Amino acid sequence: MNPEPIALSWSGGKDSALALHALRASGQYDVRVLLTTVTQSYERISVHGVRRVLLERQAQALGVPLEIALIPPSCTNDDYERSFGAALGRCREMGITSMAAGDLYLEDVRAYRETLAARHGMEARFPLWGRDTARVARDFIGASFEAILSCVDTHALDKTFAGRAFDAQLLRDLPPNVDPCGENGEFHTFVWNGPNFSEAIPCVRGEVVLRDERFAFCDLLLDE
Repeated sequence: MNPEPIALSWSGGKDSALALHALRASGQYDVRVLLTTVTQSYERISVHGVRRVLLERQAQALGVPLEIALIPPSCTNDDYERSFGAALGRCREMGITSMAAGDLYLEDVRAYRETLAARHGMEARFPLWGRDTARVARDFIGASFEAILSCVDTHALDKTFAGRAFDAQLLRDLPPNVDPCGENGEFHTFVWNGPNFSEAIPCVRGEVVLRDERFAFCDLLLDE
C-alpha cells in the first residue's frame, strides 16, 4: 500500500521536527509539503520569529518543499484563516487530502485545526498526540536533534532563556510550572540539525529583543 500524501504544519520548531520524524518512521505517510505561516514585512516565521532564509534552509536540508501562508503583521483571525485556507487549497490541488500537526495535548487547538482542515476538505492528523511532554522533550534530545530557543514568553521564563540550546541542562533549569515542550506557549524553538537533515543549518545567535514588553526573541542569523 502506497504511503498517504500529507502536508505538515511546520513552525521550524521541535514539535514539528518530531512530527515529521514520526510520520516518516510510521511508513504510512509521504510528507509532500511543509506548510508554514510567515509574517509579511518581517519575513519571519510567525510567532517563532525565525528568519525566512533559515526556514528555507531547513526545508532544503529535509528535502521537503515549503508552502508559505503569508499573513500581515497585525493579523486578525480572518486574515489567518484566509491565507492558511488558500495554502490548504494549493495542497489539495497537489492531491494532498490530509494535514498533520505536532500538537501534544491542547484540546481547543486540536479542535480548531480539525475544523479548519475540514472546511477545506482535509483531514487532520496528530502523530504526537497524547504523549507525555517530559518524555517527548527527552526523546527529542536523545534522538540527536539540536535546537535553540528562538522566543520566550517572559511571563513564564526569564528573558535569558532566549537563545539557549534545547538540551538536558535546559530541561533541568525550567521552572516546575513550565511545560518541558513549551506546549502552552512558554517558549518556541528553531531546529538546526537532527535526523532527516542532510546537513546542519549554519546559524549563530544575534541580539535578544523584547517585543510587546513580553516576548523575548533571539535573532538567529545564517552563518555563511
